Amino acid sequence: MNLKTFKRKSITVSSENLVTTNFLQHTQPLPLVIQPAVDGVNLVNWASSNRDWIEKQLIQYGGLLFRNFPINSYNEFANFMQSVAGELIEYSYRSTPRSQVDGKIYTSTEYPPDQSIPLHNEMAYSLNWPMKIAFFCVKAAEQGGETPIADSRKVFQRINPEIKEKFIQKKIMYVRNYGQGIDLPWETVFQTDDKAKVKAYCQSSGIEFAWLGGNELRTRQVCQAVATHPQTGDLVWFNQAHLFHISSLKSEVRQSLLTVLNAEELPRNSYYGDGSEIETSVLEEINQIYEQETITFSWQEGDILLLDNMLVAHGRKPFTGARKVLVGMAQPYTV
Repeated sequence: MNLKTFKRKSITVSSENLVTTNFLQHTQPLPLVIQPAVDGVNLVNWASSNRDWIEKQLIQYGGLLFRNFPINSYNEFANFMQSVAGELIEYSYRSTPRSQVDGKIYTSTEYPPDQSIPLHNEMAYSLNWPMKIAFFCVKAAEQGGETPIADSRKVFQRINPEIKEKFIQKKIMYVRNYGQGIDLPWETVFQTDDKAKVKAYCQSSGIEFAWLGGNELRTRQVCQAVATHPQTGDLVWFNQAHLFHISSLKSEVRQSLLTVLNAEELPRNSYYGDGSEIETSVLEEINQIYEQETITFSWQEGDILLLDNMLVAHGRKPFTGARKVLVGMAQPYTV
């Protein structure tokens, strides 16, 4: 669903008369758009004074788009995140390449601009994740580069009950191989070059690991396919099986890898929790549901998109021209 062409429709004004709330499309309540009703509203100060109200809206809608506020730096973005969500957290046990901008503010995933990033919930491939994630558009791409979103509750509801039940019962196993020079090195993923610290992290996080000689490492971890939101009690589709599975790769890349590696040696792959193969047709069906639930809007510079990471998934569209979107995460949650 593309919302670029729809006019906003105002639905309410805050009690302080300093902001207005509206939707990008009156039939689609995600995201809720929050804008200043008067000039000169300081978003950080306003957010600090209205944290409970913001939390209530985030729980109801899943995603909030703050637009047309004078936010001009990553420091202001970081201060905003702290005002609504508390201390920021580090991007640990990494899955994608990012650069640290300052403190705990990062670039969004640094995949080539011609590639799309499928919808997913941040760190849903682990047993620990941030409850809140926010994106700050410093520079919008000349074309494309949107951050599509989808309601994880609706995704869960639409998946075939038999498929859901199988995933709920078996869960998902993520297998990763490091040190082959193909994917992220383990030093980047674990943010250390000390093998003893990697061992300690894996043991504390329920991750099986094995050093295969030299600098190569293999990890296995069984995680949830479905999760229950701790505040709302909603069941959400919450995993990255479709991203880790070999079927997510372009066919030529997949074939190239399998000519030099066995299936168990692939940089990353996903299985049912008992180690059995996930049917490609099942993942195709799940990807189609994500596509059907996708909501897309164009970035405007200065936009901040705040998501409840369990209620709403996010991705990235391909783009041309320079694009700079920063990310902050907060409120760590452990199963």
